Amino acid sequence: MSGNMSGNTHNASTPSQPAGVAVTPGSRLYETERAVAEYLEFHYGPTALGVANFPAAAIAEVAGRLRGTDRGLDVGCAVGRASFELARLVGRVDAIDFSASFIDACRRVQSEPVVDYEVVIEGSLTEPRRIDLASLGLAEVRQRVHFAEGDACRLDPSLSGYDVVFAGNLIDRLYDPAAFLEGLGGRLQPGGLLVITSPYTWLADYTPPDRWLGGRVVDGRPRRTLEGIGLCLGDRFDLEARCDLPFVIRETARKHQHTFAEVSCWRKTD
Repeated sequence: MSGNMSGNTHNASTPSQPAGVAVTPGSRLYETERAVAEYLEFHYGPTALGVANFPAAAIAEVAGRLRGTDRGLDVGCAVGRASFELARLVGRVDAIDFSASFIDACRRVQSEPVVDYEVVIEGSLTEPRRIDLASLGLAEVRQRVHFAEGDACRLDPSLSGYDVVFAGNLIDRLYDPAAFLEGLGGRLQPGGLLVITSPYTWLADYTPPDRWLGGRVVDGRPRRTLEGIGLCLGDRFDLEARCDLPFVIRETARKHQHTFAEVSCWRKTD
């Protein structure tokens, strides 16, 4: 669940990735200490600007639509809150993210009683925060989640047979979003649910403009991303519902990103 990212970085590092995997300039932003802290705050921190916790609210959109409760896949899991929330609904969740730093944070939240981190007040001033899954009612489901690094555009063939696939704020951060979507048909059970959330902030640092699913002119007319998603999914999926859902990413005590994601729920045809 990558959301929007500012251009602020420090302590950047390039993750070790399998040969042949595309590393975009934008993807490196998610390896910074600041990005990890901002996303821990986004996923587990206190409510900001009166907006409900986004990962929890997004998974709540899934709850009433599930037809099976065996297995779920969270692609682009970031620091893991949606994965744990999804584990309330299904027996096992596989959670994948491209960022080694994000997956490391997921595993710490999963395995340690509490996880401490710092958020920026202003400049170099910070204040402490603490994550405790028990206080969020998630301690009992933590072992239902399996976290791993992976490339959403080249998912391992073993990742299949799911009742639900959740892709939170991911689609506009992929180097080949069409490849990702076209590969999902074989990963869901018949009647399975695909949930995509995104603010559709297409940027060339993440996705070559000719691979944007929307937000550009195609064949002489404007194309919106929801249409582009539908074209990629083809007749294998029906659009069941959509809504807009706000989220807030805190950068400093006085600077927040207040954004709206579109949530679309797609049912795999039987």
